[in-house]
Amino acid sequence: MVPPHTPRRTGPAESASCSAAKPSPEARRADDRGKVGPVETLFQEWKRTRQPDLRERLIHQHLNLVRFLARKFASKGEPLEDLIQVGTIGLINAVDRFDAERGVRFATYATPTIVGEIKRYFRDHGWAIKVPRHLQELNLAAGKAMENLTHTLKRSPTVKEIAGAIGASEEEALEALELGHLYEPVSLEGEMGSEETETEATLSDYLGQEDISLERLALKQRLDQAVSRLSERERSIIDLRFYRGLPQTEVAKRLGISQMHVSRLQNRALSRLRQMLAHEDI
Repeated sequence: MVPPHTPRRTGPAESASCSAAKPSPEARRADDRGKVGPVETLFQEWKRTRQPDLRERLIHQHLNLVRFLARKFASKGEPLEDLIQVGTIGLINAVDRFDAERGVRFATYATPTIVGEIKRYFRDHGWAIKVPRHLQELNLAAGKAMENLTHTLKRSPTVKEIAGAIGASEEEALEALELGHLYEPVSLEGEMGSEETETEATLSDYLGQEDISLERLALKQRLDQAVSRLSERERSIIDLRFYRGLPQTEVAKRLGISQMHVSRLQNRALSRLRQMLAHEDI
């Protein structure tokens, strides 16, 4: 008769051996940090040799990271290609400063540098007019303080409270808050009405335009002055052909000359008018 199977007891030595065969999660993470991947190996080689081609390989290998991060800011009004170029500058700086011996993955190290470069670009180029750097920074701080205070106080904070939160005077805080509308100008296509008025008027409807009739009046005055400098026969031909709209055959009959002569005089008169109108003194 075969005795029933009973689990075999393990001794302390065997238990320790089994535990060693399956390391703890903490031990596995520590072991992963100690591993050197192909990217880190390439960084170590570049750090040792400083060969330009290795640096180029490292930059090109991580351009997808730049594109991925740049797309997160693509909806803020700046062209994606510009953001990628700016982010690439951050990538290059990260490549030059990275130390693979610290046990940190390069993507983890480079992400804040790339994002910081893109945010700096928005801070410097996203304003409608040129604003000093310290006012830009004060505007960002005031915006964050207003958001935090609104959440904490359950109401809109006063200028004095915002000034105290950012360590500035009330005048500086108010100026920083007023700068906010300069970052994103109002669109000319933006509706100026409200739901109560039900109007579809846009800002462009309220803006003045150049008066074309005034431009034509000024041009006519210059043209009349130029025509007055032509000979009497040339003035007659210009008047009959272009002001009264008569054909060359009718003009020739009225002036008692051939149609070919009318054509030559007309071309000469037009050439002289072009020359005179090209000078600013007419």
